[in-house]
This record gives sequence, C-alpha cells and structure tokens, in this order.
Amino acid sequence: MIVADRKSLQEILAMVKDNKKILIAGCKGCVTVCNVGGLKEVEILASSMKIARKKEGNDIDIDIHVLERQCDTEYVAGISDIVDDYDAVISLACGVGPQFLSEMYKDQTFYPGVNTTFFGGATQHGVWEERCAGCGTCAIHNFGGLCPVARCAKSLLNGPCGGSSNGVCEINKDTECIWDSIVRKKMDAGQLEDLIGVKGIKDWRTARDGGPRRSIREELVQGNI
Repeated sequence: MIVADRKSLQEILAMVKDNKKILIAGCKGCVTVCNVGGLKEVEILASSMKIARKKEGNDIDIDIHVLERQCDTEYVAGISDIVDDYDAVISLACGVGPQFLSEMYKDQTFYPGVNTTFFGGATQHGVWEERCAGCGTCAIHNFGGLCPVARCAKSLLNGPCGGSSNGVCEINKDTECIWDSIVRKKMDAGQLEDLIGVKGIKDWRTARDGGPRRSIREELVQGNI
C-alpha cells in the first residue's frame, strides 16, 4: 500500500493562513490503513486547526468529507456539489489525491495535508516499512523474493557494497543490509549459485526514469466503448 505521514499542524496552518472556510477531504484508501487520512484523522486535524486559529484570534470554519478514494474520478466527483463553497480544500490523501482534485475542479485551490513516502506494509502495530519502489519490472524472484531496488540504500543489483557490516547497512544501525538477507536466504536454501553469473543490465525505462507512466487494460477500455 501507499504509506504517508501527515504534515505538521504548523505547515498546514501556514498554507491556509488567509482562508476562512476550509474543507478537509479524507480518503478511505491507503492513508486510512496507515492512520493518516481516515475519518478519525480528519476530525483530529479539524479540531486542532480550529483550536490553533482561535488562539490566534483568527477563527476558521472547517467542514470534513471522507471520500471512498481520491485516486478515482468517479469518487472525486462526489464533492462536486459542495467544493465551490470553500476558500480551499486540504486533501489528506496520497499525492495522487490533490492532483486528481485539482484536475477536476480547476477553479478551486487544493493543499496536500500529507507527505507521501513509499510503498510498504505493516511490520508491527504502528510501524510501516518500505518494500517496493514501483520500478515497473519486478525481478525479486532472482533475489530470494526480496527487493534490492527498494530495500538497498543504493539499489544495488549485484551484491552488497563495502559499507555494510555484520548484516547492517551503513546508513544507520536500524537498517538491515538487504543483500546480507538475500545471500543468507539463498545459502540456507542451498541456492547460492542463483546469485552467480551475469543477468544483464536492468531496463530502468520502466521506472520513473522513463517519465510519467500509464497502465492500460485494453479489455476494460474496450468494454466502455
């Protein structure tokens, strides 16, 4: 899933310092799962903003609305009848949300209320870790099911660098060297030879390096004609 962190209250307040009537739009998708943009978080942000602005002597009128998803125009259209009632809208979705909103409602101002961080999953309650870089050509089967693109600080595809020590990455003591894990897993499975030999250069054109990407399901497109 997409993991995000909410921006600080101070940063959000600064973005809307000149606005008097705000809509905070949440999302029931990924940001709800990581406790950033669901109904509870939208309500907390609204209350915090009202209190902070009241202390400044600059009261603010805030309404809330949680969309099913903000990455689908069908659901983004759900606020079409109210979006013009506000000075601005704060989106508590990943970075896709405020962009879809901005594209659909060209005359409204939208602010991002969160910082989108990575694709990952929960490793324990309240902790999410990166697992995928969305590079477009998945090859984790070559590495024991583990991804060196996302989980190596240097995205190395040919083994560990000289900075790893005792299974720990040089960037900090809490980050494992994923290549240490890959090698150990292959050794335990008696498959170390899988890591030996030339596999060719990765085609990075499928990653963000090739420009904005698009995924098309022809059977779905044809079905809508």
